[in-house]
Amino acid sequence: MSSVSVEAVDTSRASWQAASWRDRPAAQQPQWPDQASLDQVRSTLAGLPPLVFAGETRQLLDQLGEACAGRAFVLQAGDCAESFDGVTADSIRDKLKVILQMAVVLAFSAGVPTVKIGRIAGQFAKPRSSSTEVVDDVELPSFRGHMVNDINFSEHSRTADADRLVRAYHQSASTLNLLRAFTKGGFADLRQVHVWNQEFIAASPEGRRYERVADGIDAALRFMAACGISTDAPELHQVDFYTSHEALVLDYEEALTRQDSITGQWYDCSAHMVWIGERTRQLDGAHVEFMRGIKNPLGCKLGPSATADDVLALCETLNPDRIPGRLTLISRMGANQVAEALPPLLHAVRDAGHPVLWECDPMHGNTYTTPGGRKTRHFEDVMAEIDRYFTAHEQAGTWPGGIHVEITGDDVTECVGGAEALSDDDLERRYETMCDPRLNGTQSLELAFRVAERLRA
Repeated sequence: MSSVSVEAVDTSRASWQAASWRDRPAAQQPQWPDQASLDQVRSTLAGLPPLVFAGETRQLLDQLGEACAGRAFVLQAGDCAESFDGVTADSIRDKLKVILQMAVVLAFSAGVPTVKIGRIAGQFAKPRSSSTEVVDDVELPSFRGHMVNDINFSEHSRTADADRLVRAYHQSASTLNLLRAFTKGGFADLRQVHVWNQEFIAASPEGRRYERVADGIDAALRFMAACGISTDAPELHQVDFYTSHEALVLDYEEALTRQDSITGQWYDCSAHMVWIGERTRQLDGAHVEFMRGIKNPLGCKLGPSATADDVLALCETLNPDRIPGRLTLISRMGANQVAEALPPLLHAVRDAGHPVLWECDPMHGNTYTTPGGRKTRHFEDVMAEIDRYFTAHEQAGTWPGGIHVEITGDDVTECVGGAEALSDDDLERRYETMCDPRLNGTQSLELAFRVAERLRA
């Protein structure tokens, strides 16, 4: 992706409307076959209630501002791509369990508040490196996530269907309803920490290590009660949990953009936080144009090709008022490139005084294909990128504010390595992802312990 200077494209103060992105080049958009159907779907979505509310989004902005200042750490985790078939109470609960476990490990072991954001309730679309796929000499459109088409390889399945946007909305609403019930209705109570340890995780060394953390939390709560300190504080019995996804399909995001009745500002009410991908961060492109006008906390993925000029231009465009927590830059560079590619960006942003929150996505730059044709990631490559990310921040004097990882609550075998020492041969046991490989529950917990060790150092 070519560098663009701040002066080259100054859109930050220009007029904005939710539909102004349509005048810009829009990468990674589906080829909708029926414009009339798309218009009807956009109208339907525009008339539906918001999925999240502006007040919740402002609350997340405040918490991200704390992380930006080095007073909190962000855990952003969830599926690579959600499946319409996977929106069940059990799958949502199990995914939440693992995220809660990871957050407890980070907060208890490292001693920093943890902001919890799920890649959930909207992560139904995926960018692709190629617009088409060839199987047995048959070429069809690539699978772009259940919001757009189906993974089955047939002309009917791979044709973009705008009605799927409405289904994605309803699936997201169902997921959000259950997440709110779990996080505010007692399931996330710290007295339930042992319950979160699923059976397949509990039997592992990491699960047993987690039980020792849970025992420590029990002891701390008993000690507080014995000292006459109230344990009735809401913070001990419920958690704030936020949703996020890549704002890829702009027809969907525009249709769910609402004007807040209190502030008069515009919010994308499809999620609390939305991000721009590495493939769609062109400064003069449609995604940056759309995102600069909404007031949600924003993320932007940065691959190894990102330059200091690119990043400074994005900061000026997406956060011209320099609001802490507004912009999260998510490096996704690969274990072999992060040590060289990240420091110039850290130094440039630091020296320019931009209040940016940094996260590390150690997944996307470390994908490889096995001889058997499976996409996978090695756990040690994931950890190596995180370690080098922390080292770069230590050397730059900046705060390594969070991690952004693809995980699942299921006992899958999609990433190799970790304490279980999964090998390429193990991948066939339970390889279930629709797109990219995810860490299973045991690997996710191991990652949380190792990140906590870096935070304590």
